[in-house]
Amino acid sequence: MATSYAIVESGGKQYRAEKGASLVVEHLSADEGAKVSLRAVMYRGDTEVVLEGDQLEKVKVEAVVAEHLRGPKLRVFKYKPKKGYRRRAGHRQELTRLEVTDVRLLTRKPAEKAKPAAKKPAPRKPAAKGKTQTTPKTSTARRSSSAKKD
Repeated sequence: MATSYAIVESGGKQYRAEKGASLVVEHLSADEGAKVSLRAVMYRGDTEVVLEGDQLEKVKVEAVVAEHLRGPKLRVFKYKPKKGYRRRAGHRQELTRLEVTDVRLLTRKPAEKAKPAAKKPAPRKPAAKGKTQTTPKTSTARRSSSAKKD
C-alpha cells in the first residue's frame, strides 16, 4: 500500500509532507503544541494525483509545532585586498520544527470562514439652507521691486 503525501509551501520554500514526518521550516509565530494548517501545492494519494487549484483546496495538511530552534551559525566575512577593509558578521536563522499529523484529500471543499460584515458609512447630513460660508479671499499679487522704491 502506497502512502499519500503532499508538497506544501511554508516561508517561500516547498517541503514533502507525509503523515508522521518532521519538517524544519522558517520561524512560524504559533506557540509550541499549536495546530498549524499548511498550504498544499501538490497531492499524491493511493490512486490519484492533484495539481489543479480548485482540487488543491480540498487537500488538508495539518501539523503540530514541536519546537522552536535556531539554525547553525553562518559566518560572513567581507574583505578587500590592499585597502584595510575587513568586516565580520554572523547569522543564525530562527526555525520551527513541525510534526505532520494528517495529510488527506477531503471529499468536498471546506466551508469558507465567516467574514465580519462591512460597516456602512454614516449617512451624510444635508447642507444647511440659507447660510453659506464663504472663505475670505487673500491677495496673492505682489508688488514689483520698482513699485516699492516710490
